Amino acid sequence: MRMLNQTASKRPLARKLVARIKPNSVISEQYRTIRTTINFSLPGSEMKTLLFTSASKEEGKSTTSANMAVVFAESGKRVLLVDADMRKPTLHHTFNLNNHSGLSNLLVGKGELEQSVRDSGIRGLELLTSGQVPHNPAELLDSPMLDRLMAEMKERYDLVIFDSPPILSVTDSKILANKCDGTVLVVNTGKTEKQSAMKARDSLATSKAFIVGVVMNNYKLSKDHYYSNEYQ
Repeated sequence: MRMLNQTASKRPLARKLVARIKPNSVISEQYRTIRTTINFSLPGSEMKTLLFTSASKEEGKSTTSANMAVVFAESGKRVLLVDADMRKPTLHHTFNLNNHSGLSNLLVGKGELEQSVRDSGIRGLELLTSGQVPHNPAELLDSPMLDRLMAEMKERYDLVIFDSPPILSVTDSKILANKCDGTVLVVNTGKTEKQSAMKARDSLATSKAFIVGVVMNNYKLSKDHYYSNEYQ
């Protein structure tokens, strides 16, 4: 797997939009580096749907997917960020929204995409929260309704980013990985065991996912590293 990025940090990042709050920071620049790598990952083909997942919980996939949505919108793309973690959703917390309706509602035929998306406050970026937590999220994701919904999303947006549950915990991410153009695995280097990361990779492979690469969170860089000094 290709390593997309190394995020230097002494502790796990809080769930915040660094790319928006501190656009000139080292970490924001690294998110843009990931963006560039993803843009070149499919030569001659346009990536319209991108999935972010992790091996286990608390590895930074939600923070990463949210910040990646910001930097892609920053580049001029029309972006939709979807909270596809219908078990432990976080998107509405990140953007301070309610979660009364969203993806789960659309998957059971309640509502329309155009009326369900929310404004992020960031130019070019719209949001689709998870909606009410259903009792059967995997079945909803494996339904023809999601295929139709994704087709509509691709027509309306340049890029659709899905934040999904940890792949070793539930089957939801395997289903989504098979449907998306590309998948990024987020790994917390201070927490994730090598064996778990390899299991996650193998699980994505069995889902016939196109693995774009791996984002390494909390990777400590040396003091004399090129990125140690921020651009002013």
